[in-house]
Amino acid sequence: MELYMFLSKSNWKPTLAIACAAVLSGCASPDYNYIPVSTQISEPAIDSVNIAYVGDVMLRQGKYSEHDAIYLPYKVEVSWAYDLHAGYYIKKGEDKDTETYMPSNDNEGGMVDKAAIADPWRAVMAYKGTQELCVITAFNAASCTDNANFERRKKPILTHDSFQQTLIYSGKVGSKVNIGYREFSNSHARPAFNNDVEYDLDSSKVIGYKGARIEIIEATNEHIKYKVIQNFNKAAI
Repeated sequence: MELYMFLSKSNWKPTLAIACAAVLSGCASPDYNYIPVSTQISEPAIDSVNIAYVGDVMLRQGKYSEHDAIYLPYKVEVSWAYDLHAGYYIKKGEDKDTETYMPSNDNEGGMVDKAAIADPWRAVMAYKGTQELCVITAFNAASCTDNANFERRKKPILTHDSFQQTLIYSGKVGSKVNIGYREFSNSHARPAFNNDVEYDLDSSKVIGYKGARIEIIEATNEHIKYKVIQNFNKAAI
């Protein structure tokens, strides 16, 4: 099914009113009532034994938001006026029958492509329980297809209050191992808080930084085997 109402910009208000009264399925407005789930991460697990190679993250702690999303594996032609490109579209709201989505703002995000003479788009709408997707225009008209074949997924999203601390293995020289500490806020590194630390394993097999403590079982120039004793203390963002 494809449905699109072209609205003249000079007289769109009466045209829209008549169109909505005649064909209700052709008119829609986006919803913005969705609240994502904030998720804490602390990995690997306490008392677990792990192996990391040079450049790998040994320890990670922080939080991110997990959003409902739809994923298009390939481009969908909604109508002559709009195409939805492959990628993720993040949920913004819902009502009884539909859900509102916007392209994810990262390198995995989809994209709405419109024809030159088509009205500006406002949001993407998905019907619950079906494979019907619509593009909602700036004038609340809807252009739809019922053959989108999208997938509903969960997608981690770094938001303005996202924060992450990591320890990274940087190799071994003699009896000393080099560990890098990195902080990220909203996916951006915080260079002022980054540090590279050297630990002498002849002094102790247990190393620590900002509350994190790990026991080194084996270390080479290629990899490190270690046991997690404690993750980071919570740091101020």
